[in-house]
This record gives sequence, structure tokens and C-alpha cells, in this order.
Amino acid sequence: MQLAGWGAPAALRPLPLVARRSFLGTDPLRVSLILLMVVTISRVHQHFELIGRLRPALVLAGFATLWAILNPRALDLGGLLRRWPAKVMLSLGIFASVAAVFGISAGRSAHYLPAYWKVLIFALFVIAVLKTTRDLRLFVWAYVGSAAVLVWMALWVFKLREAGLVERLDKMYTYDSNDVGCVLLAGLPLVLLTFQTSARWGKLCSAAVLVGMGAAIARTGSRGAFVGLVAVALTLVLLLVRVSFVKRIGFVAPVVIALALGAPPGYWDQIDTLKNPRTDYNWRSDEGRLQVWTRGVGYMLRYPLSGVGIDNFGRAEGTLSDKGKNYSFGRGVRWTAPHNSFVQAGAELGVPGLLLWSSLVVGGIAGPLRLRRRLPAAWLHGDAEERFLYQATLYLPVAMVGFAAPAFFVSLAYMDPIYLLAAFVTGLYASAERRLRSGSVG
Repeated sequence: MQLAGWGAPAALRPLPLVARRSFLGTDPLRVSLILLMVVTISRVHQHFELIGRLRPALVLAGFATLWAILNPRALDLGGLLRRWPAKVMLSLGIFASVAAVFGISAGRSAHYLPAYWKVLIFALFVIAVLKTTRDLRLFVWAYVGSAAVLVWMALWVFKLREAGLVERLDKMYTYDSNDVGCVLLAGLPLVLLTFQTSARWGKLCSAAVLVGMGAAIARTGSRGAFVGLVAVALTLVLLLVRVSFVKRIGFVAPVVIALALGAPPGYWDQIDTLKNPRTDYNWRSDEGRLQVWTRGVGYMLRYPLSGVGIDNFGRAEGTLSDKGKNYSFGRGVRWTAPHNSFVQAGAELGVPGLLLWSSLVVGGIAGPLRLRRRLPAAWLHGDAEERFLYQATLYLPVAMVGFAAPAFFVSLAYMDPIYLLAAFVTGLYASAERRLRSGSVG
């Protein structure tokens, strides 16, 4: 049986076994990638100075690369480029590299491109090792574990500071409070997936992380994160059609209760401003989000084929915009970030780049839902593997919604979450195909 939908899976082939096993019951390549995911998503190494000095991301990435070279059978290289997400990621990397030549600062783009390629290569590595349902489950748990570490730091490490109406998280190394909200919301449906498909201890751990997420999202003070939480909740309520309405509300209630109890002073006053957007700074100010987005669309229309070049939005703000052109000596010009991942991709990579990047979002939502309609309904009550795969076709699209909604307010077009979610969707296709064809547990 061949599956139609986003990213048609590769043909089934016998997979060689790697004899060496680690403490996680899998090979060192997968362990190194799992640990790399924890470091990348949680940024825990930035809190512990000793760990940071060991350069864990560099060490783990180097080890994974070396192990893959010495043990190529650990990767499914044959099927990698036959899967749509991998093709999109490679196309984005190549296009961003070529388009940079035609941008407004090739040097600035060239300086940033290695960081972007690291993100893409990491996601491609994950795609290449997701051979079975067991692999997919492990990496989903890795993201959940990463989110748990980030929740711990948001609740007990990072401090609050007053910012306008609300006290919100501050001094979070490379993340800001809006970024934390987006990363956690992308992981929230994954926590629901592990809760639904785990035994008792897995359910308890997932429930604890879920409650912690609600409190951590409140501490961000982010209106974008609140909008994203509403989008996730509505999507869950609409998609869980085979679950009673009371149970659907029950999935969302712990997060909402934790958010309400953990809300810092001024949080609800901050959220209340969403009722009157025209009176908000982001609507009225020349440096507010609405004006920044409008200028960003203008940069894309001015450079429709190449954009201004990756990582050049701020430079465009200082040189191409009216405020840059009207610069007067003695007054600074703010090189504003795009504050919108879609605008970021369009302005910096042009229309082709926006379409490629958006296809990861759209495909990551539509593809698994189409796959769900093709899976046997009996899988909902089948064995452990069947239940996980069937539930994943629901929760992975919701995870993509959890990323996309708050990403409309932050600049995360080139960061890991969207590419890792697309990698999970690819692993879902590969695992579902293998199960359908062989009927054996992966």
C-alpha cells in the first residue's frame, strides 16, 4: 500500500541492524542527536558554565558526524531525498546561499549562513535516523525532555522584570520571552502525544511537563504566546472529533489552570490589550510590529526573487526604509528585527523562499491529517505502535499550529523547531508505511 499525501515515503527496504547499543537502548548516533536536541532546544548549557565550556553542541555534532561516517548503515540515506521535507530543507539552504549574492549585504549573509546550515543539517540527520516508530517516539520524547528543562529554567532560574503592564521573564541568554513561548507551544502537543501513548510513569512525567508549560507560558507575559495557546486549544477541540467534548476540554484545562495560577502581576492587563489593538504601541508606533511587517512586505516586493538576503532585515531597516533614508546626523536608526517568521522568510528570501518555508508549515499540518484518513481506524485501539502512529497524525499537525501561530510574532524562521517538527512528520510517514506493509512492530 502506498501512502498519498505530503512527502510520499520511500520504498520499503530491509534495514541493517547496528549492533552497538547505548544506555538508551539505541546506537550512539541516535543518543548524540537526542542530547544535541536537548542542548539546542533548552539551551541548558548556557546556564551551567562547566557544561558550556565543554562546547556540547560542537562535540555532539562532531561525534554524530564521525559515527555516521564510520557507520553509514545507521542512516537511511537512500530514502532521505525522496521525502518532501528533506527536499524543501535542502532547497532552502541552497536558495538562501545563492540568493545572498543578490541581497543588500552578501558579507553579512555569508557570516550567518553557516549557522543556518547547521540547523538544516541537524534536521536532515534526524530525518535520516528516523527509521522506525521506536526512533520517532524517542525523538518526540527528546523534544518533550528539552521543553521540560526549559520549563524548569523559566520557573526557577530566570527572573521576572517589569516591562510595561506586566512582569515577565528576563535575562534568558539567547531566547527572549516571546521565543520561549513559541518553543514551548510547539512542544505542548508533543507532550499530549506522549501522555496519550505512554504507560503510568510516562503519563505522570508528561502531565507534570504539561502543567509546568502553562505556568511558564504565563511567566513569558507574551501576547503572541497567548494567541498561540488559544490556537492550539481550538485546534485540539476541533480535531478530537472521536473524543467526548468533556475529555477534549480536559486536555486543555490543566494548561489553562496552571497559566491562571502562575500568571505574574499585570499578565491579564497585558492580555486585555488584545481587545483594542489600535491603541497599542505595535499598531501606532513606527517601530511597532504592524509598521515593521508592512516594511518587510515592501522589501520582499522590491526584491521579489532573492529578498534582501538572509539575516539582512535589520540592515534593510537601516538603509532601505524611510527612517533609514531620512537619517540625520546625531540620531540613531534602529535596525529592527522582523518580529514575524513569515515576513522574515519573505523579506530575506523573496517570494520563492517564502513559498518554500511556508510549505513546511502547511505540509506539516495537512500531510499528517491526510495520512490519518488512510490509516485503519482500528489503530486507535490497536497495539502500542499503532496507537502511537495514529495519535501522531493528530498531534504533529497541532504541534505545527503551536509553532506557526506564535511564530507570527517572533523571528524564528531559521531556528530549529519548525525543521525538527518537519523531521518528525517525515519519520511518521516512514514508520506508518513500514507498519502498513509489514504488520510488524517497529
